[in-house]
Amino acid sequence: MIDLKFDQDQVKRDTDDFVQRLTHGLAVLAQVGDVAIGSAAKDAVYAEDKLVLYRYRAVEDVPAQSRVRVPLVICYALVNRPYMMDLQPDRSLIRGLLQRGVDVYLIDWGYPDGADRFLTFDDYVSGYLARCVDFVRESSGFDRVNLLGVCQGGTISLCYAALHGDSLRNLVTMVTPADFHTPENLLAKWTKHVDLDALVATTGNVPGELLNALFLSLQPFRLTSQKYVDLLDQIDDPKALENFLRMEKWIFDSPDQPGAMFREFMQWFVKENRLMHGTLELGGRAVDLKSMQTPLLNIYAQFDHLVPPSASEPIEKLVGSRDYSSYQFPGGHIGIYVSGAAQREVPERIASWLRERDAR
Repeated sequence: MIDLKFDQDQVKRDTDDFVQRLTHGLAVLAQVGDVAIGSAAKDAVYAEDKLVLYRYRAVEDVPAQSRVRVPLVICYALVNRPYMMDLQPDRSLIRGLLQRGVDVYLIDWGYPDGADRFLTFDDYVSGYLARCVDFVRESSGFDRVNLLGVCQGGTISLCYAALHGDSLRNLVTMVTPADFHTPENLLAKWTKHVDLDALVATTGNVPGELLNALFLSLQPFRLTSQKYVDLLDQIDDPKALENFLRMEKWIFDSPDQPGAMFREFMQWFVKENRLMHGTLELGGRAVDLKSMQTPLLNIYAQFDHLVPPSASEPIEKLVGSRDYSSYQFPGGHIGIYVSGAAQREVPERIASWLRERDAR
């Protein structure tokens, strides 16, 4: 039998100290106003329903020989807001790309409402994304453009490239899942016993708050209690506090998901793993990744708890691209956008890879 002895006076001192820090922290947080999101200047160039396509303004002092002539369209996930790509001046993948001469467009999917509940997965692939790409092709004068798909947006982009590859010069996938049945995939395990038809019939659109609670539950201690305790050690650092609040704003800014699209994505990709089995069809057409010849750069994160490397690495064998490159970033699902290492490594990897293929 283990005899546990406690110094009651020390426990009381530690408790009193924590309460004081917590009280001080709450008082500081109460005085903080809304934090600004985004930093790079942009213009809305195309809009349709809830969607807005932005073009970011070029950085003027980039040497001509460093510029990437072919525009890059970023297709972000639907389950989160895309401003994670441009969170603040020193934590911005988009700003890093602009500084390296890339002409950047970003799709903002907006906030779906009840009018969107019957939108399908193919409406996003061969509808919204296709029309955004066509707009950039027409306005830029290039028959083919570059596409960067992020997370779920990468899965959408893979499907688009398989069906509409003649409109793409190059494809970059970033923390993109292809195999949803890897041992580390907690989302697939959670979905296994969910009645998707009943869920969508009950909710119409699936509430963003519900999905956010699910994602937080995948690492409940680190993503809830622990981060707030750690914040107390930085509560008097204004910059660290603003950084924390920007991340919190993004985490809890979760759009609702159109019911039909959500049901199809979860059933076809997460439950049935159709990309891996080659059985996916969209709009009556087979999504044959082996037919895809577009040059592909696949970027994934070594410590990603949402899209583990084992979910992204199979892309190499699924696609028919003979020009395939990959890069494993030594970080996590969020760190690949906002960490200091990411600012140095990721934009340069993407820009240099695109630049090498710009004249082909």
